[in-house]
Amino acid sequence: MVTKITSSALNGVDGYIVVVETDIGRGMPGFDIVGLPGSAVKESRDRVRAAIKNSGIEFPARHITVNLAPANTKKEGPAFDLPIAVSILGGMEVINADKLARVLFLGELSLDGSLRPVKGVLSMVHSAYKDGYTKFVVPAENAAEAALVDGADIYGVESLSQLLSHLKAPFLKPFKAAGQFASEIFQAPYFDFSEVKGQHKVKRALEIAASGYHNILMLGPPGSGKTMMAKRLPGIMPPLAIDESIEVTKIYSVCGFLESEKALVTERPFRAPHHTSSYVSLTGGGANPKPGEMSLAHKGILFLDELPEFNRNTLETLRQPMEDRKITITRTANTLTYPCDFMLAAAMNPCPCGNLYSENDCKCSSSQVRQYMNKISEPLLDRIDIHVETVMSTYEEAENTEPGEKSEDIRKRVLKAVEIQKKRYEQSGILYNSQLSAKQTQEFCRVDKASRKLVKDTFEKLGFSIRSYHKVLKIARTIADLEGAENIHEVHALEAVNFRRLMRER
Repeated sequence: MVTKITSSALNGVDGYIVVVETDIGRGMPGFDIVGLPGSAVKESRDRVRAAIKNSGIEFPARHITVNLAPANTKKEGPAFDLPIAVSILGGMEVINADKLARVLFLGELSLDGSLRPVKGVLSMVHSAYKDGYTKFVVPAENAAEAALVDGADIYGVESLSQLLSHLKAPFLKPFKAAGQFASEIFQAPYFDFSEVKGQHKVKRALEIAASGYHNILMLGPPGSGKTMMAKRLPGIMPPLAIDESIEVTKIYSVCGFLESEKALVTERPFRAPHHTSSYVSLTGGGANPKPGEMSLAHKGILFLDELPEFNRNTLETLRQPMEDRKITITRTANTLTYPCDFMLAAAMNPCPCGNLYSENDCKCSSSQVRQYMNKISEPLLDRIDIHVETVMSTYEEAENTEPGEKSEDIRKRVLKAVEIQKKRYEQSGILYNSQLSAKQTQEFCRVDKASRKLVKDTFEKLGFSIRSYHKVLKIARTIADLEGAENIHEVHALEAVNFRRLMRER
């Protein structure tokens, strides 16, 4: 007799159904797991055997074969412990496995039979629910995370013996997630723009970037506040919608980064990898594939400080994901696609010593400056919408005790501009001006005669690419939205051009 229990595995950040088939036959006692199990899955044999024995049930002295179907995909991780144990107990007729045909099991077993939490539960439950499964048995510590899937019945259990007692009696009551999604309620960020002295042009650029989800590069001497302002960027961005929040939570669940007391990620991610990071840590993948920093910044900000200090090949991996908002990693054994819809915020010095345009003496030769700037390729720079220069604050600004404009006040203007974009693109499948295609840019970013001449003259003078031309139009569209203007006027186009000419004139 073959017993079948349903479980799930991960492919990238999405789950797929795995059927755990168990045959308890005659012959020499043994325990085999087939179906391309990874090392952690092979070790399930010892965990399952001990967990069943320590739950008060004698483990059968017969030949047991467990197959994980489909057999052509490699299975990793300890989440198959519980379904394997339930399948074996079904084969022993300790429980009626036929009643569990549409129940999905996930969980790692301890030797004493207690259940440990596993990674990626939200992704696996979410995908299985879309496939028609409604009942899920997961470790108690994963119950709040799994309950984020609206409509799914989640049963959180603490041990194998507890599960068995409920399978013989009326089933457990489904877990109900406590609290409601409340990211729309503004909470003052830990870092506030009121602490920033001066830098009015940069703060304006960051406001525009947050409003239209534009990538931004800050260029300036060390100590001018580039990192300080970047850290305050999440506080002026719009809140995550519930579907965006679940997307981000799935990624963090797969990586095992969810906080135990917080099942749902409700704040926009802010990732700031060190410049020594490898391209694998940035893109994702590896021997045991997992999302990289690009995906961990999904729906949030990827901040690259000291941009030229990153390995050039590492930086070049940003180019396609910045356009496609996803990254596909192909290896010999598998092809994985991770979402990475991030906003790039980058900061850099104008030269190796940082004092090229400041009052301090620059110690760099022209060749050193050129070599330093050449670490960032033209195609990558072209994909960064806004280029803005930071300057050293004056003594008067440093001594000024009056707080600057609060993040909350800036955020109110950002939210108004975002709402305008949502209404405009309601039928277009996008949310922000930066996401406009070339065709949509021509449709939604129409300029008047004076603006067209300004953009044309700049295009010819600075040698803009078509991408740069479209970037200018998109930035101008965001500036017009911040002003509440229906059309793009010359003043909007002029400001947009000024945010594209900095690196061209260096």
